[in-house]
This record gives sequence, C-alpha cells and structure tokens, in this order.
Amino acid sequence: MERVLGIGGYFMRASDPAALVAWYRDCLGLDADENGLWRQGAGPTVFATFESESDYFGSRAQQTMLNFRVRDLDAMLAQLRAKGADVAEETQDMEGVGRFGWVTDPEGNRIELWQPA
Repeated sequence: MERVLGIGGYFMRASDPAALVAWYRDCLGLDADENGLWRQGAGPTVFATFESESDYFGSRAQQTMLNFRVRDLDAMLAQLRAKGADVAEETQDMEGVGRFGWVTDPEGNRIELWQPA
C-alpha cells in the first residue's frame, strides 16, 4: 500500500507574499531560500506564497493547499483512483524538482502530491 511520506510543502495565498515570507523568517526563524525550500530534520518542505489571485489551488475559496511527498506518484494516483477519489487527470514534471499530481478530498480541498526528483 502506498502511503504519504511526509509534508512536501504548504502553500498560501497572500496579498503581499514577500511581507508574509519576511514575517515567517523574522518571527519564526523559517529561512526559506528564493524557491521556498526549507530543510527540516525529516526531509525537505517547500514554503512558498502565491499571489492572492492565484488559481493554482483550484477554488479561490481555498486559501492554502497541503502538499504531501510520495515515493511513487503513479502508484499513489492509481491507488487513489481505485478507491474512487477525485484525482486530477494531469500531472506535472518540473526538471530537477520532481513530479506533481493532485487529488481533491471529500470536503473539496485540493491536495498536491509530490514525488521529489
């Protein structure tokens, strides 16, 4: 059975993304690089802000999107489809970053699945 390996990223809309990044850095010590990569003990987690008008999360009513790291994206997506989950047909490959797929939970929240490169 495929299982998520951990949190691969947490994405937020913000009216001023740079100011929000600065707050997390200055107040919590979260030193993300220019791509949002923050290394933690258990593995990489991406911290990134998106413009408030972004539709990357699906519905604009959804303010954040959880991202889970997975070992085998194709196996995870097949497993989710077999269980009747609402899985997006498309996947995305980002050179040097990995592969991405999406599923929507029963409450309508879009979740990103990430197989790191």
